[in-house]
Parts: sequence; structure tokens; C-alpha cells
Amino acid sequence: MKQLKHFLTLQDFTPAQLHQLLIRGIELKAMQHAGEVYQPLKNKTLAMIFEKSSTRTRISFEIGMTQLGGHAVFLSPNGTQIGRGEPIEDTAKVISSMADGIMIRTFAHQTVETLATHSRVPVINALTDDFHPCQLLADMQTYYEQRGSIEGKTVLWVGDGNNMCHSYINAALQYGFKLRISTPEGYEPNRRFVEGNEAHITEIRDPMEAAEGVYLVVTDVWASMGQEEEQKKREKAFKDYQVTRALMAQADKDALFMHCLPAHRGEEVSAEIMDDPKSVVWDEAENRLHAQKALLEYLLAP
Repeated sequence: MKQLKHFLTLQDFTPAQLHQLLIRGIELKAMQHAGEVYQPLKNKTLAMIFEKSSTRTRISFEIGMTQLGGHAVFLSPNGTQIGRGEPIEDTAKVISSMADGIMIRTFAHQTVETLATHSRVPVINALTDDFHPCQLLADMQTYYEQRGSIEGKTVLWVGDGNNMCHSYINAALQYGFKLRISTPEGYEPNRRFVEGNEAHITEIRDPMEAAEGVYLVVTDVWASMGQEEEQKKREKAFKDYQVTRALMAQADKDALFMHCLPAHRGEEVSAEIMDDPKSVVWDEAENRLHAQKALLEYLLAP
């Protein structure tokens, strides 16, 4: 019997396993583009719990399961007992007695950990307030396709020290790159994710200085889901942290730009950079499908 494995952060897999997923994602992409039918998850079902709204996460997992021959069930708080206060422990026991895997997109990371503790099937973190590991699978696959190995390269995270920033800290360790983090004062990443990882991370307040010679520039919206009421305050704090042509000119000539999307053009990134040849945001978005198919195959295939 296959050993139960979860994917809650990038640290749940070894660097070798993550590389294996990356290569497999590229293979599955080529197969799908060639029209090859490949269905290792026939009759398998993924339960998808969404406590936060989504575009890319929902369609990539749902279509991914369909292409692999399986089925995905969408569960929202309003349409289930979760919204009426059923404990996550009870939800985990019930869903995992029927489904072959559980994907959850929620607020507190503790919710995902509790779900995994009480689940009999693999649990996938599709975003929490602390981490977004599935996006990193897509980002790392995209970089590899465009430029080869990211190992030893320098990456810049600019903007909010949020869940994406935390996952980039994990990625620096797991994929072997150096990470520079440039955030406004008061918006730094959580210290507990930084401490002990200083060998891989440098924090530089000035984004123009931080961008010098980097091979990848990554950002995210200034106000994440649930922070909309802070929008005006954040616009003021982040005004110098926009990814512009001037900032990209500081980076290596072959540097790429990534954003997990949705993007607010004219805020965290200028409209011209979104559509610049250095921008690989659309490949990155598509790769959510292929990278997650590799993950689903790894966790759920017999």
C-alpha cells in the first residue's frame, strides 16, 4: 500500500522529489499539447474545499483531474457543513472516507495541518495565509523551461512579505537559489520563516538596489484577499515598490518577471512590464495545470 503523503509546504518534499515533479510537469505538458490521452487517475476523486475564492487554483485542479481521468468535487463553505461550524477534524474524517485526495484553499495554515492530521488520504495546500506552495511548483517549472536550472541564481521578491514571499523563502532552500527580499517597513515576511535561513536570504529595503543583477523578479498584489480595507494605506506604503522598466533594467539582461496573478496593473507592476517579453506570467499561469497534474499523479496514482 502506498504511504500517505501530504503537500502542505515545499518542505514536505525533498529537493530531489521537487525536481522529479518539475520534470514530470514538463512531460505531462508536452503530452497534453500533443493531444495524448493519459488517465492514471481513472475513477479517483479529489475533494476541493474553497474557503477563499479562486480562478487559477480551481480551474487548474478541476481540469487537471479531468485530464488525468478523475473527477473533482467543488465544496464551498456555504454549500457544506463547514460553513455551519462543523469541526475540521470531523470534516477530514468524513471526506477522506470517500474521496481519494483533498485540496484546500483557506485562511489559517493550522486548518490545513489539522485537516492532514485527521485525513486518511493526501491533503494538498492550495493556499493559506502563510504559504502558497502549488504556485511555486508552477513558478519553478516556468523558470526551468525558459532558462534552465535556477540553482545558484539570485531571485528578487519585491512587495509584501506575504504567503508567496514565505513560499519563496522555502523555495530558496529547496531549489538552491539566493533570495533577496525588498519590502516596505512594517511589511516584512514573518520572522519565524526568515530565522535560520539567513544563508539563503538577504533583506534589502531599497528595491532598485535589491534588483541589481538578479535573474528573476517576482511580486504580488499590495493588498491580498481580506486586506482590501487597507488598500489606501498600502498604496502609500508600497508606492516605491512597483516593478517597472527601470527596476527590470537593474536586473540581469536575461531576467524574467513573474506574478502569481491576478495583477493590478499600475500598482505592484506597470502595465508595460506585464506585456514585456521578459514577463512570463501567462506561461506561469498555464503551468499551474501541468505542475499540479504532476503533483496529483505523484500523490494519487496507484
